[in-house]
Amino acid sequence: MNVFEKYLNQISTKSLRVLDASIQSSKYVPIDLSPSNKSLDKFDVSSSNSLSKFINFEIKKQNGIIGFGGYIETRTIYQRSKHFKQLSAENERNIHIGVDLWTDANASIFAPLDGTVHSFKNNSNYGDYGPTIILKHVHHEYIFYTLYGHLSLESIDNLKVGQVFRAGEMIATLGDASVNGDYPPHLHFQIIRNIQNYKGDYPGVCSKKELDFYLENCPNPNVLLKLEI
Repeated sequence: MNVFEKYLNQISTKSLRVLDASIQSSKYVPIDLSPSNKSLDKFDVSSSNSLSKFINFEIKKQNGIIGFGGYIETRTIYQRSKHFKQLSAENERNIHIGVDLWTDANASIFAPLDGTVHSFKNNSNYGDYGPTIILKHVHHEYIFYTLYGHLSLESIDNLKVGQVFRAGEMIATLGDASVNGDYPPHLHFQIIRNIQNYKGDYPGVCSKKELDFYLENCPNPNVLLKLEI
């Protein structure tokens, strides 16, 4: 755990939620989308409908409500999209650097900390985030950002850069496959130390050769969520 990650971990001893706070931690269950999960072989992961069946089956099997996971997980599901697939294996973006929270479309999304809207955008490439919001957080000596991807189109209507959201305030709702890049409904949640020159977008999937940089710049969001699964 690097210095920044340790700092984030100490912001709160309690779980900071981005979904309905009444849902118990025990109802968050792991979803494994890595090639080592042979259960995926039975599903056509290039199809959002088929992948949705897998996600829902896994959640129900574990008596859960929310599917959770994916930080630094290598995934083959991105091969369906030219947005991620590259000519060489070295440059292929297939390592997920946020966490995914799989739940129903239109689910409410909440700010885990006080923040202001840094930027927002509809990233409409096939396999991309769809509507996305990035919040800026100023906390003591640190400035950092949180990204919320795969939202509904309504989430970015009438939004303004600089708009203030308090911790626990609803900021958005989840989109469905028709607007979210063609995925089962879920929130991509990511912490970003240095936003660089990005606005309304930031890589959520990286290549193996970029991984060291993103491990430093995008720590595990569970340092805030504190989900024990």
